[in-house]
Amino acid sequence: MLCRVACWFLFCVLWGPVLGGPTTNLHPNITDQQLFWGSDQYDFSVVLRAAGMECFWHFAHRGERFYLSFMVQWVTGMGQDRHLSVTVNAPGGLLVSKVDEAQGQVNFEAEETGFYQMCFNNFHNRFGSMQIFLSFGVYYDGYKDAATRKEEEKKKKEEASRDLNNTLSIVEAATHKVEKYTFHMFRYYSFGRMRKSADYFLLQSNSQYISWWSTALSLLIVTSGYLQLLFLKRLFISKTCTETEKPRC
Repeated sequence: MLCRVACWFLFCVLWGPVLGGPTTNLHPNITDQQLFWGSDQYDFSVVLRAAGMECFWHFAHRGERFYLSFMVQWVTGMGQDRHLSVTVNAPGGLLVSKVDEAQGQVNFEAEETGFYQMCFNNFHNRFGSMQIFLSFGVYYDGYKDAATRKEEEKKKKEEASRDLNNTLSIVEAATHKVEKYTFHMFRYYSFGRMRKSADYFLLQSNSQYISWWSTALSLLIVTSGYLQLLFLKRLFISKTCTETEKPRC
């Protein structure tokens, strides 16, 4: 009897996790659009190796604004070409935007819902790497079709003309405006951080360049001065003459 109970207990313990399995859907009652809905942004730096490429994906809904800002901070190698090839592809695979500069901004209205692909290619530098600073994201004002938007705008104008003294609606509209302006202010602030970091790395690179060349030129001047003195000294060397050894013309 005890042997049967022990076997049954081991069967339940070992067979339970197999039947359960890992949970693949953490939110079964939430759609993808509801799960990814919201305004978000990301700021970080990434190093691209020589002739390398890095791609990132970000979710956006149809009708909302997608933005991307980038700047090359430093470049290594002999050529030191600061150009960066940037492409943005829609979820369906269509090319939305392409930029080939050291810094730039991409801003467009999403035509379809899904993950937008951003690829950064360093094919200009075959023998040197580069570090780039990225800032991208989306901001939502609430997507609705054109007809609904026009109807709501018309209703809002009528309500505004009727209820000019509605303090609550005025405060709510002002709050939304402040939130929107604050969001864009942080966007421009992140772009200013890009420029500041790029200038810092440029100053650091120039300082090392000047230090190395100053040291090399100082050694060259000292060496050339020593060689000149040695050559002039050899011109004034006189040999003592004896009876057997006479100076020759």
